[in-house]
Amino acid sequence: MTDQTSADLTLEGVPQDAMRRLAELRPGRPGAIFTSDLSVNEFLLVREAGFRPLGLVLGSSIYHVGLQIGRWGKNQELDVLSQAMYHARELAMTRMEAEAQALGADGVVGVRLDVELKEFGSDIAEFIAVGTAVHAEEGAGGGGVKDWRNNKNLPFTSDLSGQDFWTLIRAGYAPLGMVMGSCVYHIAHQRLGNKVGNIGRNVELEQFTQALYDARELAMTRMQAEAEALHAEGIVGVQLRQHSHTWGSHTTEFFAIGTAVRPLREDHVIQRPTMVLSLDS
Repeated sequence: MTDQTSADLTLEGVPQDAMRRLAELRPGRPGAIFTSDLSVNEFLLVREAGFRPLGLVLGSSIYHVGLQIGRWGKNQELDVLSQAMYHARELAMTRMEAEAQALGADGVVGVRLDVELKEFGSDIAEFIAVGTAVHAEEGAGGGGVKDWRNNKNLPFTSDLSGQDFWTLIRAGYAPLGMVMGSCVYHIAHQRLGNKVGNIGRNVELEQFTQALYDARELAMTRMQAEAEALHAEGIVGVQLRQHSHTWGSHTTEFFAIGTAVRPLREDHVIQRPTMVLSLDS
């Protein structure tokens, strides 16, 4: 690892122990090993697609999430909390990408992005990004692809499984990066009169419906904006998660995440899927 690479990792907040671990991997050199959290099947399929695992890369950020109070009877986004959740995940992702850069990776596959609440306090959480850095070998993806990095000159990131990654490459598409959108939303409380009036009735709670609709739309819109910034053709494997964390029943986070993709070549043709008949009883 060069002095310049070490300096770049330091600026990103990567600790010295991580730098030593990355330096010991020495990808591509005789006798070097790789580390990976891919399953055996995923490892084989990633290799078959033309990508060589280099090492396990990770990023972490322990973040204090600030306080913002929502009005008791109003639906509203808590933008201070939305920004905190966004920034903490970005720090973790950026550090993971910096480790991948240090290994000379073209991408990171099988990324997991998790939030773990810590005992340090109810408003403190660790945001963790973990994946396997890979290098594209000659002829990867069927050949003809000179650069697997995205338009920001960063290694691509993907939360697809090894099987889905292989299928994506076989279909003539390449991942550009994981894209995400977050929205922390306060859902208005029902007034006492409305609660009493709804007892024993089948009735839509329009205030709640509109709040959850708006929150999901904000998260989805922000995810799509990130994909557009990468010049993606689309987003695959989208998940729309809901987390209450420690804010209580009327404040929740909607988190949209997926993998932005682009076609490998203009004349790509998706192969016809092979039908498989299970022999299990």
